[in-house]
Amino acid sequence: MAAEDDDLPVDLVATAGPLDPVIVTLRDVLHRSGALRVAAVVDLGAAGASDPDAAAVVDVGRLLPVEVQVGDRKVHLPHALELDARPLGHVDVRQLPPFEVDPSSGEVVGTIGGLQHLGEAARELVALLGGRSVALLQVPTTTPDLPLTLTARIGEPVLVAIGEEEFELPEPGAG
Repeated sequence: MAAEDDDLPVDLVATAGPLDPVIVTLRDVLHRSGALRVAAVVDLGAAGASDPDAAAVVDVGRLLPVEVQVGDRKVHLPHALELDARPLGHVDVRQLPPFEVDPSSGEVVGTIGGLQHLGEAARELVALLGGRSVALLQVPTTTPDLPLTLTARIGEPVLVAIGEEEFELPEPGAG
């Protein structure tokens, strides 16, 4: 979330209404992947909102309240709260050991195929969200203050960020 959004009042709620399936999906991906954080900018216009540019930010962090922001309204839900919603679908993802990363060279060392696996999971997640949505997975590395972040948008390459450095993840099957 942006720093200017930190001044918004935060309400504690037991549901985010039509965004509950998104929360259930992100929380499932977080728990099965071992990610530090899974977040999405959800294209509400694709879901039939009256404003075609409307978006919601849903942020699910490890052991943190779920944060949802739509416009100027920000709400928190308890992380473990049982919601009366089903996930949008299944994302094939599993937990991997932390990656070793070098931000200056973009080198990522870990389980063979691990980075591609997480990139594919990010692609699957954003496909479930639809429209112009964006999905973000932040996973731990062997350097605790330097997480690895994967960001996906439909029709675009997955971006991998290590600290401030960004790299495009090659498409599956690309040389």
